[in-house]
Amino acid sequence: MNKKIEKKIVGYKVVSEDQEAAVEAQPNVESNIIQMHEKVSRPEALAGSTYKIKTPMSDHAMYLTINDIILNEGTDHELRRPFEIFLNSKNMDQYQWISALTRVISAVFRKGGDCTFLVEELKAIFDPQGGYFKSGGRFMPSLVAEIGWAIEDHLQKIGMMTKVEIPEHQQKIMDEKRADFEQATAALEEAADFPPNAEVCRKCSVKAVILMDGCMTCLNCGDSKCG
Repeated sequence: MNKKIEKKIVGYKVVSEDQEAAVEAQPNVESNIIQMHEKVSRPEALAGSTYKIKTPMSDHAMYLTINDIILNEGTDHELRRPFEIFLNSKNMDQYQWISALTRVISAVFRKGGDCTFLVEELKAIFDPQGGYFKSGGRFMPSLVAEIGWAIEDHLQKIGMMTKVEIPEHQQKIMDEKRADFEQATAALEEAADFPPNAEVCRKCSVKAVILMDGCMTCLNCGDSKCG
């Protein structure tokens, strides 16, 4: 039987007729694996998660919903991938750009491939009128950036992104410094996660930088000007 070679030959080996017949008899498992692409049809029902976004710029909260599609369900190649995104709110002042943004993000999700780049792109958007602080001290440079944080949390939940963990020894040092600082200062505000006089960290954007041992140190991510 003749076979047309359409690819560049990078190696070869001689097989017997019995081995060749066994290979041809095996089903092509890889070809049956479904990858995310724009031609994958939407199922009747999708599983998803909803995230509440409350900003001081609006009296009404926004609710970000990301629905996922499960590919190759029940097999060793099962994948959960984001399929569509919606943003709902009673505040309709920003409906046009919100609708456009969610449609574009949904199109990127359905295109397949690596969509994690959206997180950094959205988190890098700054509002020219200034950002705001969330409870816990995290600074949000814009509403779009907070959408990026919500998408990041979701992608970490479904396994597409890995949460950056602080090394154990560094976390121990941070805990010790924080404990020493709290003992040396007056009682902190009950609702604050970090000292009220802390500054904003340039690395993690959390208001958690304090002067400790003569060096500005972040109690949230461990970033320090002293290395």
